[in-house]
Amino acid sequence: MSDNSKGTPRIAVIGLGNWGTALAHCLSQQVGSVLAWTKDFAVRDSIRKHSLNIPYKIPHELDRGIHVVNTIDETLGSQIVFLALPARVISHIAPLLRTLDRDAILVSASKGFDPETCETPLQVLTRLLPEHPRRVVVSGPSFSADVLRGLPAALVAGTLDPFAARAVADLFSGTSLRVYTSDDPLGVELGGILKNVIAIAAGVSDGLGLGDSARAAVITRGLAEMRPFCAAAGAKAETIFGLSGLGDLIMTASSAQSRNRTVGFRLGQGESLESITKSLGSVAEGISTVFRVMELATSYRVSMPICAEMEKIISGTASPSDTLQNLLRRPYRPEFS
Repeated sequence: MSDNSKGTPRIAVIGLGNWGTALAHCLSQQVGSVLAWTKDFAVRDSIRKHSLNIPYKIPHELDRGIHVVNTIDETLGSQIVFLALPARVISHIAPLLRTLDRDAILVSASKGFDPETCETPLQVLTRLLPEHPRRVVVSGPSFSADVLRGLPAALVAGTLDPFAARAVADLFSGTSLRVYTSDDPLGVELGGILKNVIAIAAGVSDGLGLGDSARAAVITRGLAEMRPFCAAAGAKAETIFGLSGLGDLIMTASSAQSRNRTVGFRLGQGESLESITKSLGSVAEGISTVFRVMELATSYRVSMPICAEMEKIISGTASPSDTLQNLLRRPYRPEFS
């Protein structure tokens, strides 16, 4: 472990998928030692024996300061705990964290809704761990492969606790990751969640061969759908134009590295969703997220035509070419209304 007498906090990362592995590597390089836990035995053995996450096909050698532990209890003495987990499992993991120190900072690095409650990860943590008020979300345009290679990227740490925000930002000071802060954690979360659905739409456009102009229109009008959704949910309007909204949307909707864009692209080319998900090898969050988005949009009475068409494609009730025609036939309207 790192030397706490010098003020270096004890750090843990729970979840060692692509993003959790990248965070653990970056943080270990920065502070010298990080505890990490995953329920995946193959990942544990791979990192311990080879300093590689072979099951996730991550080719980058990992920092030797990552100490993979056998039980989640071994992480509970940490002062800052990152949860890099699929959103659907946050509710199952949260009760296991109750013995964390009250002053410990819980950092969500997850993007998605709880499938049962449509809550964001921080909302789940708030409900299940009310005794742990120091909650932060980190989000922004940052592919795990880029972070592992030490390429520059920017994130935003969203929280109502300014001291927790500063503590998380300071962790990455001097690394290739620049971390800004926000007092709108809900907006930061929603930006990182909603952009995955629009990224699928951009991929569908590309898969249909519609060109750069069409992709730009999808991204721009997708952002226009995200803004009223976030406002109806209680987030700040300007947050969606920041790193976790516009920034992450541009990256995810435009890059071949994006799993969500890849899903859309292959759907646009006529491949079945079943075939895509079997071969993808990792989760594309937008596939499940779209149903929660539309459920909430209905309750908020917010119109989200692009997201609605993506729901039809993913549920198998419409083809990509059908959805294109549906969008093109929509009545004309002012751009800002």
